[in-house]
Amino acid sequence: MVGYFKDADELDHYIGGVFRDAGEHPESGPKLKAANIVMRVLYNDPDCEVTIAFRDDYQVVSGPSDLKPDITLLMRGDTADQFWRGEYNLAVGLAKGQVKAKGPVNKILKLVPLTKPLFPMYREKVAAKDAEVKA
Repeated sequence: MVGYFKDADELDHYIGGVFRDAGEHPESGPKLKAANIVMRVLYNDPDCEVTIAFRDDYQVVSGPSDLKPDITLLMRGDTADQFWRGEYNLAVGLAKGQVKAKGPVNKILKLVPLTKPLFPMYREKVAAKDAEVKA
C-alpha cells in the first residue's frame, strides 16, 4: 500500500507545516509555547524526522536536530495525516502500539487537545493534494 505522502519533503510540507503554523495560531500558539517540552517525531513510510520545541523560542526543525527531545513518537506518515484530519485518536493509537512513544506520554496527551483548533488549518493545507489524489 502506498502512503499518502510521496516523500519526506511532502510530509514535512504538510505535517511540519501545520506545526510551524501552530506557533502563530492565536488560540493554540501561546498554550503550545507554554508546554515547555521538546518532541521529536520519527515518521516512517516515508521516513522523515521532525523536532518541535514547544517553548518560548518555538521552533520546528526538519531532519536531524541537536535539540534534545523530552519525548519521541514513532508513527507512520498516514497515521499523522489521519490525526491532523481529526480522524485518529492518539491515545488509542498509543494503547494499541500503532504509535510508539519514548518518554513521558502524559506530556504528549496534554498537548493533544491544543491541536484540535489546528485541524481545519491542516485540512485546508491538504485540500489541493486531496483533489489531485482523487482525480
